[in-house]
Amino acid sequence: MTSSEQVLDSPQSWVADHIRTYVESEGLQGHEWRPGVYTLLLTTRGRRSGQLRRTALIYGRDGDRYLVVASQGGAPSHPYWYLNLLADPEVQVQVGSEVFTARARTADARERARMWATMAAIWPQYDDYQAKTGREIPVVVLERA
Repeated sequence: MTSSEQVLDSPQSWVADHIRTYVESEGLQGHEWRPGVYTLLLTTRGRRSGQLRRTALIYGRDGDRYLVVASQGGAPSHPYWYLNLLADPEVQVQVGSEVFTARARTADARERARMWATMAAIWPQYDDYQAKTGREIPVVVLERA
């Protein structure tokens, strides 16, 4: 990913507004989305288009790693950003004002239960999302490259 490439923000207007506020304020606004609920910006490369795509996601921590959940509100299919990182796990992450390259991977079965509990403690609706879908919602681990 190069800094000269154009980044396309989420097509959902409320997410795009959140991203714009986050970026323009260098994370001073938008990092804490709701009291005690923090978000990061994740940029992936489109698996078909090759274009950079950015979304905002609730995150948690596991040591020095960041965790995000590919819930899509409990939809029956994975979100596009997750499919993109499966095709190309090199991603860009912004947490507050800090921007860095990371490698994304899906938590394995051993890790998932513990990491899911971490994320559900931050956003309890994840349990509701999991209950309403037949797919196992992935927990994604973001590790600095």
